[in-house]
Amino acid sequence: MSEPIFNSSLKSLPLLHRGKVRDIYSVDDGHMLIVATDRISAFDVVLPTPIPDKGAVLTSLSNFWFARLRHIVPNHQSDLALEQVLPNAVEREPLLGRSMIVRRLKPLPVEAIVRGYLVGSGWKEYRKSGTVCGIPLPKGLQEAERLPQTLFTPSTKAEAGAHDENISFERMVELIGKDLADRVRNASVALYTEAAAYALTRGIIIADTKFEFGLDDAGALVLIDEVLTPDSSRFWPADQYRPGSNPPSFDKQYVRDYLESISWNKRPPAPALPAEIVDRTREKYQEALRRLSTKSAGKAAG
Repeated sequence: MSEPIFNSSLKSLPLLHRGKVRDIYSVDDGHMLIVATDRISAFDVVLPTPIPDKGAVLTSLSNFWFARLRHIVPNHQSDLALEQVLPNAVEREPLLGRSMIVRRLKPLPVEAIVRGYLVGSGWKEYRKSGTVCGIPLPKGLQEAERLPQTLFTPSTKAEAGAHDENISFERMVELIGKDLADRVRNASVALYTEAAAYALTRGIIIADTKFEFGLDDAGALVLIDEVLTPDSSRFWPADQYRPGSNPPSFDKQYVRDYLESISWNKRPPAPALPAEIVDRTREKYQEALRRLSTKSAGKAAG
């Protein structure tokens, strides 16, 4: 197990932004360095306790999916190596396996959420109104049941400490235009459909996920940020899946469930996580990576 990194600290590159999990540095006018730390957030609040190797898992799994799905939509990865950007070995070493150099793009102001199963906030809304994000569904569906059709339910993008807000597709059209909204929806559903089919062959159900996109200078749609990780997706073990109950997961739902059990008010400051919750969460992230890509993450991942 590597020493967890809560905040990265580079002297040779200017820091552009600290997100809930990622620290972003400027490389040059066309590139950025993204460092996946071991921070974990829940209910849009960053917790004070890091999960060791989490950033390495997110990076390794994103790299796996970027390579596997690039035929559907291009991604933001560049050809620059970390050694070119950080020639100082002492500064570079802690970031091995948890960083990527990406192209600078214009990020879209929406998150593209794709749902294949009725769970989470979608299940709560369905019980009240028979809808998910305002989309009517047939009566009589059970919790965690596979949806009759894959749903695309966009949301706004929130800064750390703020809450994402579900929006209608019509509102998304108002924000980014009809042509671009259609392109985002079509790409998102295609990405989810192919990834979910592959994951099933590895014993994992991808219940839902979120994608983020940007535009390059030519206006082409590009997949950015992370993709199909335990932070951005809900992963279930297929052999334990039963409609009618929320299955155990390989994602941070385990942390959310713990926080719900202690009646935290979901506002900062967040409580520290006990060691057993940290260890179990780390194991769940590592297991997701091993199942999907047959790899493990840590310092050795370099």
